[in-house]
Amino acid sequence: MLPFRTRLTASFYALLSVSFWGVSFVSAKAVLGKLDPYSLLVLRFGIGALFLLMILLLNRSRLRISIGYIPHLVVLGILGVFIHQVLQATSLLTINASSAGWLISFSPIFTVLLSVLFLHEKMDLKKALGMLVAISGVFIVTTTRSGHSFEFALNIGFILMIISTLNWAVYSILLKKLQIPYPALVVTFYMSLIGFILTLPFMVRNKGWESIPLLTQTEWAHLLFLGIFVSGIGYWYWGKALEVLDASRVSIFIYLEPLVTLIAAIILLHEKFILISAAGGIIIMIGVAIVNGGLARLVASVIFKK
Repeated sequence: MLPFRTRLTASFYALLSVSFWGVSFVSAKAVLGKLDPYSLLVLRFGIGALFLLMILLLNRSRLRISIGYIPHLVVLGILGVFIHQVLQATSLLTINASSAGWLISFSPIFTVLLSVLFLHEKMDLKKALGMLVAISGVFIVTTTRSGHSFEFALNIGFILMIISTLNWAVYSILLKKLQIPYPALVVTFYMSLIGFILTLPFMVRNKGWESIPLLTQTEWAHLLFLGIFVSGIGYWYWGKALEVLDASRVSIFIYLEPLVTLIAAIILLHEKFILISAAGGIIIMIGVAIVNGGLARLVASVIFKK
């Protein structure tokens, strides 16, 4: 049994990751007026890799890795960065944000199923109940925010988004299963570097560099946020959470992503506050707390001890 402070810290890392990813939709929306989706990915992961390299150098961490683990890092970089981001960027061209937010909720389901099969984690009634509650909250938040209900129409965008959620589940399972004996910071740096190299041809094809001089200071601020916090720290902290917690427990935090997006849209884009969306957010948090068994109790214990 892990000490509760260790579990609490790991949960905090997962929470920060989904918080950055939730805000990313708002920042991406601010930049996509000037950059095409694929050039944005190249710049994001280029900035993220450079930021992580600076931290490694400041900490005087070793960058040398065993040749035997290079294939592991290449696979993780392809799945977690290249395929995942390209699938999502492509699918968003044909489906709306509401449908995307709803479909992303399949990722924890795939993760739980794969974790039972390959990591021998337990699937109990509490996890199933918590996931159902969280999915209900995601549905309320994503549909009321967009102003229209979820509409199912089988097209290439839906298929790609479903594949991307399955791909993210496979990535999360592999990240834990492979047990690469290097800090999450080193692993994330090489993954970001691989993602940057693999997406670079898309920027060359679209001549994305021609739009870079057109970016304003505000758009550069959004781009730096996407690179440093979303692509750099977000992936790094997600890896740190997976070092400690079960993959199924970490994945459930993804349900908080639409809620963070909603809050960011209200604060940064001045979108209208809708009471039923807030209710959906509370339902999501209840679902996450149920799956992570006593997380709320752990937080309360720390607060009262202080």
